[in-house]
Amino acid sequence: MPSLWLSLLPVIFLISGLLSVVWVAGEDATAGPSQVVLILSGFFAALLSLGHGFYRSRSERSQSVGAGSSISHPHPFSLNDGWKKLESSVLSTITEVLPAILILLLIGALIGVWILSGIVPALIVWGIALLNPAIFFFTACLLAALVSLVTGSSWSTAGTVGVALVGVGQALGLDPAMTAGAVVSGAYFGDKMSPFSETTNLAASMAGVDLFAHIRNMIFTTAPALLISLIIFLGLGYSGEGTAPGDLRETVESLNQVFWIHPALLLVPAVTFFMIYKKVPAIPAILTGTILGAVFAALFQQSALFWLKQEGMVAAILEAASNGLNFRTDNEAVNSLINRGGMSSMLSTIWLILSAMFFAGIMEGAGMIQSIAQSVLSRIKSVGGLVTGTILGGVFANVVTSEQYLSIVVNGRFFREAYQKRNVSALTLSRSLEDSGTLTSALVPWNTCGAFMAATLQTPVILYAPFAFLNWITPLIALFYAWSGRFLGDGNTKDFEQSDT
Repeated sequence: MPSLWLSLLPVIFLISGLLSVVWVAGEDATAGPSQVVLILSGFFAALLSLGHGFYRSRSERSQSVGAGSSISHPHPFSLNDGWKKLESSVLSTITEVLPAILILLLIGALIGVWILSGIVPALIVWGIALLNPAIFFFTACLLAALVSLVTGSSWSTAGTVGVALVGVGQALGLDPAMTAGAVVSGAYFGDKMSPFSETTNLAASMAGVDLFAHIRNMIFTTAPALLISLIIFLGLGYSGEGTAPGDLRETVESLNQVFWIHPALLLVPAVTFFMIYKKVPAIPAILTGTILGAVFAALFQQSALFWLKQEGMVAAILEAASNGLNFRTDNEAVNSLINRGGMSSMLSTIWLILSAMFFAGIMEGAGMIQSIAQSVLSRIKSVGGLVTGTILGGVFANVVTSEQYLSIVVNGRFFREAYQKRNVSALTLSRSLEDSGTLTSALVPWNTCGAFMAATLQTPVILYAPFAFLNWITPLIALFYAWSGRFLGDGNTKDFEQSDT
């Protein structure tokens, strides 16, 4: 197995490179420079692995995750065979995120079509009429939380209601980073607390606890974090300034001129949310919402063709789904609100995810992730240290593996036995997996979640992350509980034993 310091070298290389490109490129870092750094970091890890004779096949890797061991190949060895095994690990890791990539493309299409159909413009018009700028951030966070609680999906929430809220915030003249932070905070509250959420079910499964007991236990960290976040958003709203009412009227009038705005348009998101609520898989649910949006566009938005300079609705729908909108109205503020979406808008995000998976696949295939995790476990001596290690391990896994599901799975497998040996409740493990793995995923620009939120809300992670209060306050509360000894479960291993029978 690689040593701890050898395993940390690629991580140091990665973090140094990413900090450098952020310093040089700023918010454009994820438009190409970060992808190059991720690829180079993966290649650096591969060189270290091959040079020291550490590499594993996909089957060997799976065995080692469960057993806590790794496969070492001492010199001499075949360079070609070693690279093929690392390559197999990379391909396996990429395969795991292919559903996320498909969802990204479909969300891009849905956004474009829902704008053309008038759904998003209608939500913007009604949001301008109903939402007071002083309480907008508070309302945006709360609304996103409610929608994600019902759907169980932060991605679906951001791709639908979140897009509309960002548009409303932009029309109100509010900071888009704050709006995106409010949406992300609310979306991840529901994603974490909903029994329909995949991550919630996965964390409970990895710890071997009852789903609803897991959700009840998460209230101790997540509810205070949401309350603090809402108070901060209220403060931000009352301390800021918005757009003048005259400018808002002009925006509303322009949107009404381009689109037919009517409550009937809400039927499409209602059907889409109902399908998600009924646990219809994400891809068919999003596709259904996109197709219904296209039908509504063809039926009710013929007047929009004039502003698109399109001769036919079919061509306009296909263009909206593939490349987004290109409205040319006399109001530049309206143009910036509605000219977005399309599958092509997600391509740079997919590029970022694939580059991150290359790095993650090399690190896991070389046994470096496992080496770091085992080194951490061997140094943990207290319950506070155990919970802290779980939370920091989740953050580390989100940075290195770039996928929240891998963070929960890898962390759960490595720490479960340690919780049993130290007689710490399995509910504390399941909560810690979500406090770190689920919530901090949206704070990492090259993580699938961070990349998705940035692309969908059109705000770089480095800008919205400081305002995604719930996502970083929750782990801090969990760390406070860990060292104060509060709310750490019943302190016995019965939870684990029941799950094994």
